[in-house]
Amino acid sequence: MSSQITTAFVQQYSNNVQMLSQQKGSLLRNSVDAETIVGKHAFFEQVGSAVAQKRVSRHSDTPQIDTPHARRRVSMVDYEYADLIDKQDQVRTLIDPTSSYAQAAAFALGRAMDDEIITAISGTAFSGETGSTSVALPVGQKITESGTDGLTIAKLRNAKEKFDSASVDPSIPRYIVVGPKQISDLLGTTQVTSSDFNTVKALANGEITSFLGFNFITSNRLSIASSKRLCLAYAGDGIKLALGQDIMTRIDERSDKGYATQVYVCMTMGATRMEEEKVVTIEAHEA
Repeated sequence: MSSQITTAFVQQYSNNVQMLSQQKGSLLRNSVDAETIVGKHAFFEQVGSAVAQKRVSRHSDTPQIDTPHARRRVSMVDYEYADLIDKQDQVRTLIDPTSSYAQAAAFALGRAMDDEIITAISGTAFSGETGSTSVALPVGQKITESGTDGLTIAKLRNAKEKFDSASVDPSIPRYIVVGPKQISDLLGTTQVTSSDFNTVKALANGEITSFLGFNFITSNRLSIASSKRLCLAYAGDGIKLALGQDIMTRIDERSDKGYATQVYVCMTMGATRMEEEKVVTIEAHEA
């Protein structure tokens, strides 16, 4: 065989694009109350509980009961993402990364949506006629950890008790957002892995989906400080997601960039906590 046969050797490249490990979009969007709005700010009205007055005599005056009324403000924020694919790049490669770039951008905006929701759950809400009154989550809605306990059954029971004591409607779905370490904490607990305590049979599945009325969502985006992961429990309608512009994707040629293909993705959204009694934060030690 000719010694020059090496010039005919072929370099083989994959024509597929593999998405590396990442959170693929929003995990929390479907767990909160979403509403489409128009404007720089959105206001959501609140009606509180009232007390009925007992009628004590015939022909008595009609009582005037002032129904508690309040509102919450959501400030909209804009997110966008863009990348360019030059014509020369497409000539030099065997792949067309356009759709993969669009997918990666949509994933990124979905994660940004989760960050906004997480901030709204435990952060400062804004109330009042113009939304200028700051409302912090009360201390009574926080389960703290001063030692080295992770997520325990006692903490989950405490959170459930807080919801029930505030008369949070049990028909409203309840969620708890935790990290992978907190799932490991619970999987090591006999009560959770026992079918007597949990019909999900977490040990057989290797994961926990629900317990004590909470639907579990595992996220790596929760904050951690001083080795304490802040887990978030909430009732679904206790968090409002305002969508000014849902995730929009455009793929166009840019004449000002040598007719490169531009992948552009954007969204406009905001989130707020609607009611403090429908949120409980739980600290879990995480070394």
